[in-house]
Amino acid sequence: MFDLSKKRWQWTAMLFMAFVWGASFILMKRGLDALSYVQVAALRIFVSFLILLPISIKNLKLLNHQNFWPLLGCGLLGNFFPAFLFTLSETQISSSLAGILNGLTPFFTVIAGLLLFKHRPNAFQSIGVLIGFVGASILITNGNFSSFGHVNLYALLVVLATMMYGINSNIIRFKLSGLTGVQITSLIFFLIGIPAGIILISTDIGAAMQHPAFATSILATIVLATFGSVITLFVFNNLIHHTSAIFASSVTYIIPFFALLWGILDGDHIGALQIVSLVIILIGVYLSSLRRKPKLL
Repeated sequence: MFDLSKKRWQWTAMLFMAFVWGASFILMKRGLDALSYVQVAALRIFVSFLILLPISIKNLKLLNHQNFWPLLGCGLLGNFFPAFLFTLSETQISSSLAGILNGLTPFFTVIAGLLLFKHRPNAFQSIGVLIGFVGASILITNGNFSSFGHVNLYALLVVLATMMYGINSNIIRFKLSGLTGVQITSLIFFLIGIPAGIILISTDIGAAMQHPAFATSILATIVLATFGSVITLFVFNNLIHHTSAIFASSVTYIIPFFALLWGILDGDHIGALQIVSLVIILIGVYLSSLRRKPKLL
């Protein structure tokens, strides 16, 4: 019924992912009410691993020496490390700011495609990358470029995560084209789930259980794992195969708007600087997604 080879379903998938991933930032924030950033990230990955385990076991026969390293790379760069980077960043920055900076993903998709897979960007994409970095720089420095001391290091953690997302999208597009989105998602969580579980049990869960918001934090993280990791990654990985890495990662056009909406509903303060930066980033992202038009004969 859901045919991602058709445009209307591609855009439906985009809106669905933007809505869910836009909510992910506030779910991470709620998880942090009682849990540490390590616990939220590790629990998110481990719950995803458990949900996918029956599918993972079924798909283990597909794992071979050719796709093992690309799958591990996707697991680490597309899920494992970003999960910890985002939760650590949100201990010091708002969920709305994290959502806006997440919009840099298409830029790094273009850059990773060029550097790692020789997929050369056109003039629009190059200009878009530069404009996007201007918008991100305003947020990271709080609008003050005169001193490195004004750099928001926690915002840089989000930028690092989007770099990893950009590499991940290209790996899926160029190295894992023979696998479906469900197969990719199940196998990458099989590879990273047990390490996440080991990290989780090594933390002080007992202290977190004494917090009055413990149940709410656990529920928020489970919802985050189910929708923000498992279901949306099924859709995202399939969408890459039916379109392109750049198109699929362009879901981050829309994510900041949902992230801002969820953040406002949760009480985040949104200033003019954030709005201006968002507009600049979105202009850059739009340009970076443009493909070179064929020449007329």
